[in-house]
Amino acid sequence: MADHASIRVGTCGWTDPTLIKARTFYPAGVNTAEERLRFYASQFPIVEIDATYYALPRQEQAGLWVERTPPDFVFNVKAYSLLTRHPTMTKAIPADLREAILPEHRDKQRTYPNHLPEEAVEELWRRFAEALLPLDSAGKLGAVLLQFPEWHVPSRANRDYLLLAKQKLADYRVCVEFRNRAWLATDKDRDRTLGFLREHELALVCVDMPQGFRSSMPPVAEVTNPGLSVVRFHGRDPKAWEKKTVSERFRYRYDEDELREWVPRVQHLAEDAAEVHTMFNNCYSDHAVVNARQLAGLLGRADPDALVEASGSPGSGAVQPSLPGS
Repeated sequence: MADHASIRVGTCGWTDPTLIKARTFYPAGVNTAEERLRFYASQFPIVEIDATYYALPRQEQAGLWVERTPPDFVFNVKAYSLLTRHPTMTKAIPADLREAILPEHRDKQRTYPNHLPEEAVEELWRRFAEALLPLDSAGKLGAVLLQFPEWHVPSRANRDYLLLAKQKLADYRVCVEFRNRAWLATDKDRDRTLGFLREHELALVCVDMPQGFRSSMPPVAEVTNPGLSVVRFHGRDPKAWEKKTVSERFRYRYDEDELREWVPRVQHLAEDAAEVHTMFNNCYSDHAVVNARQLAGLLGRADPDALVEASGSPGSGAVQPSLPGS
């Protein structure tokens, strides 16, 4: 089995308002964006940036992320929504590119990729990739997360789009998360999808999420890129999954038995992948940081009991021990 040093455990963000409000993770006096990132990076070796889904990142931002984290810290970056065929708020599109929106769509609050001419979409790809250069140059870019919507179903056209996305981000590693169960619904579907991803060395994002929906992906733990495997934890509450707001959808705290289910799966991934990134997206209150610490302990990365005890009571400002590798 691969050395445990190849397994990184972290969360999908460090600035969620409910995490800050909980007052159980950040010490007293840690109040600015810079201070929070520096503290987070002293506790975990990896984080996922989700803000880049809602708005294009800037090189200046990426440069600050580099400066504020240790040399071996890693960022996974979620791709801008329009690049994965999601709608985005029209006002979040750069002003010069908003002018390129087709006339019949300019008054809409949300813009889809097909509301823009091809050259404008090309420019979005270019700006997104360019903004990540500081992270990549510093060796701190783990992967770009391509999370596709429910309507991205298995088809030749959509498989071709995966290859197009890989080409647009050719200088970076990418990982792919599906939100339509048809990709892995049957043994035949699974074999075809995993075979395609392996052929093109696209890393499958393995997920733990509520079941029973069209968007529900089974908890498959398979490596499709020998360099990287990614796991994302979304919670297991089916009622929450139907909610509209992000904070409600991911309001779930795993118990230890649920996390133990993933220990052999993560170890299996580590046997075939050089790196495994396990990311907690249940970012409501301190659920994600607590669960990340617990899983790290179960994987032999830290003592889970000590970490839970160190979390402190609300308002205590207790500083938790650092995880190895942070």
